[in-house]
Amino acid sequence: MRKLFIVAALMFSVGRSYAGDEKNTVTSTVKTVTVYRSGAEMIHAANANLVKGSSELIIEGISNSIDINSLQVNCPSAVTILGVEFSNQYLVNEMKTPAIKKIEDSIENIKDVIQRTDISIATTDDLLSVLKSNKEIKGSQTGLSVAELMKLMDYYKLKSSELQNDLSALKVKRQKQNELLAKLNNQLQEEQRKNTKSAGRIILQLSAALNVNSEFTISYLTYNAYWIPYYDLKVDNIKSPLKIVYKAKISQTTGIDWNKVKLSLSTSSPTQYGAAPLLRSWFLSYINPVARMDRQLSAMNSIQSFDMKKELDEVVVTGYNTVKVRGASTNANSQPLYIVNGAEMSQQDYSRLAPESIKSVDVLKDANATSLYGSRAANGVVVTILKDGLDDYVTVADSELDLTYDIELPYDVPTNGKQQIATLKEAEMNGVFKYYAVPKLDKEAYLLAEISDWEKLNLLPGEANIIFEGTYVGKSFIDPATTSDTLNLTLGKDKRVVVKREKLMDFSSTKFLGSNKLQTMTYELTVKNNKKDAINFILKDQFPISTNKEIEVELLSDGGALNNKEIGVLTWKLQLAPGESKKLRFSYSVKYPKGKTLNLN
Repeated sequence: MRKLFIVAALMFSVGRSYAGDEKNTVTSTVKTVTVYRSGAEMIHAANANLVKGSSELIIEGISNSIDINSLQVNCPSAVTILGVEFSNQYLVNEMKTPAIKKIEDSIENIKDVIQRTDISIATTDDLLSVLKSNKEIKGSQTGLSVAELMKLMDYYKLKSSELQNDLSALKVKRQKQNELLAKLNNQLQEEQRKNTKSAGRIILQLSAALNVNSEFTISYLTYNAYWIPYYDLKVDNIKSPLKIVYKAKISQTTGIDWNKVKLSLSTSSPTQYGAAPLLRSWFLSYINPVARMDRQLSAMNSIQSFDMKKELDEVVVTGYNTVKVRGASTNANSQPLYIVNGAEMSQQDYSRLAPESIKSVDVLKDANATSLYGSRAANGVVVTILKDGLDDYVTVADSELDLTYDIELPYDVPTNGKQQIATLKEAEMNGVFKYYAVPKLDKEAYLLAEISDWEKLNLLPGEANIIFEGTYVGKSFIDPATTSDTLNLTLGKDKRVVVKREKLMDFSSTKFLGSNKLQTMTYELTVKNNKKDAINFILKDQFPISTNKEIEVELLSDGGALNNKEIGVLTWKLQLAPGESKKLRFSYSVKYPKGKTLNLN
């Protein structure tokens, strides 16, 4: 009897607590999001009616991938927050996107159609069996005239053919229905992989001085978001200013759709630690080019090259394909959890990442890791952001910039990991346009833009789409870190400017002078402007430089070019009127021992 009373009391307590949770549960709305190059700060708003005294309030609609240390909750002065707890909503139904629901409905419909088709096939098969049975019975009977027997045989033949055709058509129909079902199942799996919606919630212990309707503001950091810059470079013609359109690719997998939010994009990084920052000595030195690492070394060893405060002390590289988080617990599988651009990745796939493709690595362990990723993060988490081909592969000073782009219009960014495009601003730049060609290497002429005073544009390293005279002509890369006073942009090829390089055999020869061989090479360069506008043109070619005293090189004719003797480069600076063409000729000789071989092409 005592045990029954305890169970009954427990059931009453749980039921009352559940009812209380329902009564004091509200859903928050994302209002403002500041997206960093890696991570985002999300600000929610929630409204709740509170009664005087102590109460518990559950606020849902929170991302399940938050930095617990960054969580802040603000409320009116009449309400005191006694405690805050964050938890994931594991017991709620999986959140489905409209696309998933639509596909699931289509799957159910096609299953019903297949079931009806199977019934028709079974019925037709049964009719054929009955017909065959009747035919055997009739065939064994006697007393039928020849005419009656022929008539009966014609009936069986006609009916059997009709049923066989129906059965064949039904089987073809079912095959097509099964193929459609397979496609729908594949599409469902694809959408489910995209669907990263998942819920978190915070539980507040409150004390209210009076009955009040309270507005709560919740803010926190999440690392499952990023943005990368890119540009559209538009040139109407070489007489017009160059227009640059700043754009951003935004992606997030926070588990919460950002619907009609006020969006800001920042070039800085969110604060990762609660301690006040401490400046250390800044030792400046030249950056030397480093050859591409063997991919077999993988991204694991590259972690050692990142200067990320205490992260260096938290990562132990135990082999080419092994990473261990120092201080994390160990079990049968001692590998940490790998998160790349917000998505989980296997250790094997992570080991194949090119070291130069990694933008940043954050290491989480202990409570910070398990609070974000659960028990699977018991051995720590290696959170990696890839450059996606848009960041410079050499450390640059862009981290010193702290620009924020505020997007005034409400913006939607679903939590599916797809990159959403946002236009930030437009600017015009006065540039000097020149055509450039090196026909020895490439027979195409390139349009270049030289821009001064570019520092005020606050450019970041990024890919750029080139639109010339209303036509997309290709991509370029804006790299402010490698420029000086002038920003040089390649605006693509222009086939209306023709360049030709030809070896003149009549003016080239090979002679033998005693023990030496003397070769004379003559080339003719032809350029033609098929445009309606006059153009400035820079043309380059070269002659060889000797590194051996037995090899003598003499430039016989430079064709009127500027001659850089130290590097053997000839440069012509030309002005071509519409439809104008020019021919330029240069020649050189090389004398060397006749028993030797040189590559003079």
